[in-house]
Amino acid sequence: MSETEGGDLTVRVATSLKAVSAGAWNACANPHALLDAVSAPGIADSDDAIDRDNPFVGHEFLMALEESRCIGGRSGWSPAYLLVEDGAGRLLAAAPSFLKSHSQGEYVFDHGWADAYERAGGRYYPKLQVAAPFTPATGPRLLVADGPRAEEARTALIASLEALRAQTQSSSVHVTFAQEPDIAALKQAGYLERNDLQFHWRNEGFGSYDDFLATLASRKRKALKRERREALSAGITIEALSGRDLTEAVWDDFFAFYEDTGSRKWGRPYLNRAFFSQVGAAMGERIVLMMARRAGRYIAGAINFRGANTLYGRNWGCIEDHPFLHFEVCYHQAIDYAIAHGLARVEAGAQGEHKLARGYRPVITRSLHHIADPGLRRPVDAYLAQERAQIAAAREALAAESPFRKTDTADD
Repeated sequence: MSETEGGDLTVRVATSLKAVSAGAWNACANPHALLDAVSAPGIADSDDAIDRDNPFVGHEFLMALEESRCIGGRSGWSPAYLLVEDGAGRLLAAAPSFLKSHSQGEYVFDHGWADAYERAGGRYYPKLQVAAPFTPATGPRLLVADGPRAEEARTALIASLEALRAQTQSSSVHVTFAQEPDIAALKQAGYLERNDLQFHWRNEGFGSYDDFLATLASRKRKALKRERREALSAGITIEALSGRDLTEAVWDDFFAFYEDTGSRKWGRPYLNRAFFSQVGAAMGERIVLMMARRAGRYIAGAINFRGANTLYGRNWGCIEDHPFLHFEVCYHQAIDYAIAHGLARVEAGAQGEHKLARGYRPVITRSLHHIADPGLRRPVDAYLAQERAQIAAAREALAAESPFRKTDTADD
């Protein structure tokens, strides 16, 4: 696909990021990455807080997925990266877009839409997905470099999504885990908004984990202290590994944990062993691998990625079951790390109301959907209106059950 979108802007599709320089792509993906993300811990205190250096739309992360063949080939994720360039060939905007032949690995479930459409005689797949594959973390989706033509390039990118959808005879476009200003631009273009809930921890300038505990009700505070003691009572120690610590032997151990858990949850894990070597080599300094050791060997672990102001919890696994170890490795250790490094937030991944008792607050996530067939669009629109109201009510109910002292009225 190649077309002119007003003036000298040209849109083309790349089927691999090998065709795009890392510098040009990252200038669009995280145009503010070199700026200070926050002036103090805790400043990112709203659902739409923006991490200025999101790791999951960067060239390094996406190339690790490509090179390990987690995407492309027969994966059902066919890269169709949209690129908006000016007359001099400079990249002004891009989208991490994929043609999908299924709905796995997205964490915004549209299986019901697909089933209903196909029962009515329609063809739901392929569809066009704009996302960080296998990653339910909010971030930029319409990647636009800073400059005087930024909004013009964003508009061209949205128009090119519809053009690519039509050209590929896809049923729909899905922009998942989006943030502002992409949300406003997509809604103006007629996209439907869908909401869901996650649980995020917020740093309010804490100097230590005990400072955080002091904001909780006494009974909840005592419960978490006991939980942390019991998690490590079998002689377990926790190590936070990054950079050069991420050896192939460490990745072998972690992948064994991940594969065991992934096989039980999904039948087949989304990520393969090669991915972890690739991503570790490409961006190891931005990875924080929490590994639990007992009796001289690693027995469990969780992988986190660092943004400018956020720690993103991703995958967990273990080969030994110990009470509360999952909570310790995934949630408490993440809070410890965020406090120690002055990070504003911990995003702990999809779902999980059990995170609430550990001080993570309910936060609304947002996705945008363009349905081409009005016969499907109308019922989906009506359904989403009801769902948004339900999600908002659920968030309020969960917030009321938080472990924080009743005198703490701060809301996420």
